[in-house]
Amino acid sequence: MSRVVRHHLLRALMGLALLAGTGLPAHAGAQREEPLADAVRTALSASIANAVPPVPRFVDDRRKETYERWKRGAAERLKKRKPDELMREEFLQTVWYEATRAGLDPTLVLGLVEVESGFRKYAISVVGARGYMQVMPFWSRTIGDGDAGRLFHMQTNLRFGCVILRHYLDIEKGNLFMALGRYNGSRGRPEYPNAVLGARKRWEDAVAAEPAPRVVASVTSASPGTR
Repeated sequence: MSRVVRHHLLRALMGLALLAGTGLPAHAGAQREEPLADAVRTALSASIANAVPPVPRFVDDRRKETYERWKRGAAERLKKRKPDELMREEFLQTVWYEATRAGLDPTLVLGLVEVESGFRKYAISVVGARGYMQVMPFWSRTIGDGDAGRLFHMQTNLRFGCVILRHYLDIEKGNLFMALGRYNGSRGRPEYPNAVLGARKRWEDAVAAEPAPRVVASVTSASPGTR
């Protein structure tokens, strides 16, 4: 076993041990396994596949600045949860990438992760849901490759979680309250959706508190012939 492999294995084991030592179960993660039409299963499987590096790309500078401002505001609030700057940067970049890829608000995803796992990568709920977005293992079998252990991988977990939430939003015809309840396995009850939406609001406030960039207007001197 190489030194690099041993290092990553040790980090994973330490994370699991730390989780066990906290005595704090994950908040939720009880999506219910339901029959899926073949077309839906195929579409969801395609959404999970085709993994590419999570590097956000922007069509113009304005959208890029929106992302940078979001990331700065979220990073400041996330420091206590993720003190390592590089890990924090990678996490937020992946959240933005996977959320926008699924047509979701990245700040909503931060709120959901906060409620679901408290930003613990190796969180396991009492019903066996795993990782940041508390994805139930049956999803690995239903639309993935069957390897539930991959749900502890950051990008894999975030991709599954975002695709699942998008699926529930589509089922609920855009009703976020009902989709969040379905994600939690408590459809129709207010506690979980209210918790996620409350957390989302706090992340939105953190981003809004981040100063917008100063725009300096350029001044071009008129040529002598136009004065």
